[in-house]
Amino acid sequence: MTRHFLTLKDLSPSELVALIHRAIALKKDPTGPQTADLMRLRTMVLIFEKSSTRTRISFEVACAHLGGSSVFLSPGDSQMSRGESVSDTARIVSSMADLIVMRTGEHNRVCAMAEHSAVPVINALSQDFHPCQLLADLQTFFEHRGNIQGACVAFVGDGSSNVCQSWVDAAAMMGFELRVGAPEGYHPHPDLISAAGGHCSVTTSPREAVAGADLVITDTWAGMGQEEEKAQRLAALTDFQVNENLMAIASQEALFMHCLPAYRGQEVSAEVLEGPQSVIWDEAENRLHAQKALIELLMG
Repeated sequence: MTRHFLTLKDLSPSELVALIHRAIALKKDPTGPQTADLMRLRTMVLIFEKSSTRTRISFEVACAHLGGSSVFLSPGDSQMSRGESVSDTARIVSSMADLIVMRTGEHNRVCAMAEHSAVPVINALSQDFHPCQLLADLQTFFEHRGNIQGACVAFVGDGSSNVCQSWVDAAAMMGFELRVGAPEGYHPHPDLISAAGGHCSVTTSPREAVAGADLVITDTWAGMGQEEEKAQRLAALTDFQVNENLMAIASQEALFMHCLPAYRGQEVSAEVLEGPQSVIWDEAENRLHAQKALIELLMG
């Protein structure tokens, strides 16, 4: 049966932990004998309907390290831009390629791609979830602090973002406490919070969310496709900036993460982003290693 990776829940908790440890091992030895030929004579197709820096580079480099080739399709490159259905595209691409990586808007588009594809499909970002980012984030925490089980994690800002909603999934799977500090109207989907049980709570107070936290996370306040809402979002989220005053009430050893791109002076201050608690550059690099481990899992 073809395996896909559309949300974190497509992995079992034990598979997720094993994947993180594999990513750490691959980072230490990126050209080990187990990996060199995995994608030899295989092709990965990237269908990106949204712009990308880290995601595109990390997937293309990962495929190259594994001995494969990649084909990149931007929004105007495929017939989907002229109305061809996702299902038809999935059938055609999967008849020629070995792996599909899709970055899109509505989550149901990547689900439709997976439903009709004969090869694995990876969600490289959708409106609702960003599971590949979580693989790198979890790897980064493991590297700096060890297993995240039992930790306290705070997400501050737009709790309805795809990154935050994937953190909600991770909380129950990995057994840690997630506190989301977000204004009304910017909370994670209620079904996700319910599914996470007692592992996730939501507050409208950023200080309440961050107090004593081992990890503080934020994301841009106006993501791709939300440009028209930018002024409204900035007004609603202005009190949710992660700055030195907010980090001061987290644990003394707290880490700071941001999936990038970051807008200094909006969702995070420059002092925090560039400060000693920030692990954003490790986090960004780990996209490569975590996704290489994911490709191994799906293609091995």
